[in-house]
Amino acid sequence: MSELFTLIVELEDKPGQLLSVLEPIARNGGNIVGIFHQRGKKTPLNRIPVEISFTADAKKAEKILNELQKNFLIRQFGELRTAVISLLLIGHVIHTDLSDTIKRVDSSDAECVELNVTMPERDEPSTAVITITAKSKEALEMALARLREICREKGIVVVEPINDEI
Repeated sequence: MSELFTLIVELEDKPGQLLSVLEPIARNGGNIVGIFHQRGKKTPLNRIPVEISFTADAKKAEKILNELQKNFLIRQFGELRTAVISLLLIGHVIHTDLSDTIKRVDSSDAECVELNVTMPERDEPSTAVITITAKSKEALEMALARLREICREKGIVVVEPINDEI
């Protein structure tokens, strides 16, 4: 029985990338339902996020995912996350236990999917761009409320949003 799967893959901005990510889906029995990308919106890694929806049975979808992970950065696979926001964190992001911050933000409805950290010197404040996705705007708002509270506890400044997708 076919199910609908959605993945978000980050592609380099060069010819042939989209085709090379679609080929394993078709070759393994997936039926592409939709493709959405905005070439003008790049990730912090300077790549283009592309959302691909396809139908396949669960075994074929697993094979497709395994093949894609060998060659591409898969940001998300499975259920569709409809709300996305990126924020800038300023402060001792690393020294205040970054993994604790992420664990406390993540839930079944929202999660941190991308993180880009800059650390100037050991005792100086660092900066981090964090991207959170969620199943709905309500779930995203709850994750943001958790992140704001955690950052208040840890003395980290939150600048939001740094994208216009909320």
